[in-house]
Amino acid sequence: MKGGRKNLKRAVEEESLTLKDGHSIMQVLSLRGSNLIEIMDGQGEKSLALFPAKFQKSMWIKRGSFVVVDASGKEKVLESGSKVGCIVSQVLFYEQVRVLKKSPEWPEIFKSTVSDGCNASLQGDTSQQEENELDSSDDDGLPPLEANTNRMKPVDWKSDTESNSDSDTDS
Repeated sequence: MKGGRKNLKRAVEEESLTLKDGHSIMQVLSLRGSNLIEIMDGQGEKSLALFPAKFQKSMWIKRGSFVVVDASGKEKVLESGSKVGCIVSQVLFYEQVRVLKKSPEWPEIFKSTVSDGCNASLQGDTSQQEENELDSSDDDGLPPLEANTNRMKPVDWKSDTESNSDSDTDS
């Protein structure tokens, strides 16, 4: 008996993760709906995976997240004509990803995407680097906030003192 949703939280709390035979780390490219996600493996191949119902109300994934996928019978399933080739067996969280990036199990293609983003910011001029450092310390790695389109912008009212001073300079 596997335990379904009952033991999910306990499995998430484990930081040490060892990949079993047939399991691999993949990155989520897009969410297709009805428990289907598009993923990319370590070789850069895109495929569809099933996100089991036991994860639905306890774990959320988004584009760019990393998951452990059971792809043991992928070739056989694809030959039979099915588009879904694998099943998600575990969702990796930030701490687990950080530990796995240091291990040899982490796919090389995902290391290069992280380092490319770091190198691109280092190639800019020093003023941009200083601005980026100031911004990153302020928002702690969070994306910038977007303007709230649900609220009206306040109207700028000129005060009487400004209008009086303008009329004084005209005369």
